[in-house]
Amino acid sequence: MQKKPRVLFPFTEAGLGHIMPMRSIADAFEKKYGHLTEIVRSNFFTEGGNKYMMKFEQKMANFVRHQNRSRAYSRFSCFNMDFWGVYISSWATMTCYVPGVRPAAVSHMEALAPDLVVSTHWATNYYASKMKNKPLLAMYCPDAYICTLFRYPADLCMVSMATGYRHALKRHPLRFNEDNLKLVPFSIRKEAFEVPTDKAENRRALGWDENKFTVILAEGGYGIGQMKRICELLIERDLPINLVPVCGKNEELFAYFKSLRTGKRISFHPQGFAQDILRMIAASDLFCGKSGNIIAEPTFFGVPAIITNCATVIERRIAEYYVDYVGSAERIFDPVQVADRIEAYIQDPSLLDGYRERALAHREDHYGSEKAADYIFALLKTRNPYLAEAENAAAIEEPVS
Repeated sequence: MQKKPRVLFPFTEAGLGHIMPMRSIADAFEKKYGHLTEIVRSNFFTEGGNKYMMKFEQKMANFVRHQNRSRAYSRFSCFNMDFWGVYISSWATMTCYVPGVRPAAVSHMEALAPDLVVSTHWATNYYASKMKNKPLLAMYCPDAYICTLFRYPADLCMVSMATGYRHALKRHPLRFNEDNLKLVPFSIRKEAFEVPTDKAENRRALGWDENKFTVILAEGGYGIGQMKRICELLIERDLPINLVPVCGKNEELFAYFKSLRTGKRISFHPQGFAQDILRMIAASDLFCGKSGNIIAEPTFFGVPAIITNCATVIERRIAEYYVDYVGSAERIFDPVQVADRIEAYIQDPSLLDGYRERALAHREDHYGSEKAADYIFALLKTRNPYLAEAENAAAIEEPVS
């Protein structure tokens, strides 16, 4: 009997935009191909307790926070990576950013002994590529733009936004072609398909007023952006809405929101790191927040979005995708203008109909991780051809319902 090939899914703490797609792809792959493979889910940088690896992950998380706080910092960092190019930027980031991290990370990757590594973050792809017995490498880029570090060599790269796919083929023909770059649906959490679509039902379940116009605000996992000022303005106006800011890991902002006094017409429901975020989004009439992969979730539920900030060129490309390509969102960076627009939508909710219809139209064929799982398994079969026979045998043995 052939040994089952080991497929590694290494999680990286550098924003939920990397964690959630990994979880979704791993779940889909395990459901379809778990009987044919050995699946390993790894908290790659922390599980071994190595000080260099833990420091590296923490510095990456801090880097994301700095980018969200300062547009100038984020633009300079992206320009710097593009200026030095794929190989120098990758080497500097993964070797020099934290001295000592590269040998530790490569050693840990070798100890995990994968036959295939699936990455949603460029760091794990890089360290896997430096193993003595290099495994197959599959990369899922969760952005609308395949940035410099995501262009480091891998056997398979997947992207879920058509604009990013076309841009990569056109601008980087020596790196990407139709064989090694695949367009796949967005790897949304599988729980999204289980959330009720009735807004009133969701609001009742969450303890909100089911008859009020509902606005949810989020700025990613670190809760850094325009949300504080927008909420202050809406509270000052005492609008008849459910106002739901989701602060993520920003405990200071969450504590501040809980200390605020509000008028009689507004229902204020600040959230910390919300476990029921998908239901909250589905219960809402409008989403407000900075650009990022979180915009995919309100679009999935047919909820229009106001994009209030773009911290990086990657986030700018994501905003362009939902504003210009999908047509489910608009960009308004001034908090006063955001508050004005929300007030206009409260007075006439039909103004949102076009955005809502385009969001729902985009849901068809644009969400789910099964296709990504299929491409990953197809890559695995190139080195393990017996898997095709095992797959066919398993399909034949499967009982017909």
